[in-house]
Amino acid sequence: MIDATEQINAVRRQVGTRTLEAGAARVSTISQTYRATLDDLWDACTNAERIPRWFLPITGDLRLHGTYQLEGNAGGTVESCEPPHRFTATWEMGGEVSWIEVRLTPVDDEHTRFELDHIAHVDQDRWAQFGPGAVGVGWDLGLFGLASYLAGDGSGVRPEDSAEWMASDEGRRAMELSSRLWGEASIAAGTDADEARAAAERTTAFYTGAPAA
Repeated sequence: MIDATEQINAVRRQVGTRTLEAGAARVSTISQTYRATLDDLWDACTNAERIPRWFLPITGDLRLHGTYQLEGNAGGTVESCEPPHRFTATWEMGGEVSWIEVRLTPVDDEHTRFELDHIAHVDQDRWAQFGPGAVGVGWDLGLFGLASYLAGDGSGVRPEDSAEWMASDEGRRAMELSSRLWGEASIAAGTDADEARAAAERTTAFYTGAPAA
């Protein structure tokens, strides 16, 4: 079984800002290096037959200017595509639009770095309430699924077992650790430490159902 704590600690997180036409936006960046070739990782992230094996069922037209829909989650439009290195897409959910940018960089012949930016206009009240973990914990779970899939030896968590795993003690510990580390990334970006940790506690409560302190 993939060690959840080890996996969460293998991920790197960064919080920043970016100026878009509509104004300043928050950027949550998550990255991990996988034992996979550049072409294989690109295919795992862009092939509609493989995406459900580690993330969510997906429908649509996965090409430049095509639209997609993740089952029970976000949908959007592919805005740019530079295989096998980079793509961008809108991330539309609950009447709100944000953006994702995925970059793949070869480390050597057998390892590739996956990096994802989630870019969103977030009002100050919501940011103060939850911080970057609101989206960051979800992306941590996505990268856990990708690590499970790429392990290829049955040691990971299959998508069909993810709900049960998230409700387990191990799953809750993983989400709690992810939330705390996103809080630390927020502090590194300049957020007041007490405010960032309080937001992380609320995010943990949201994902795990445990009451915030």
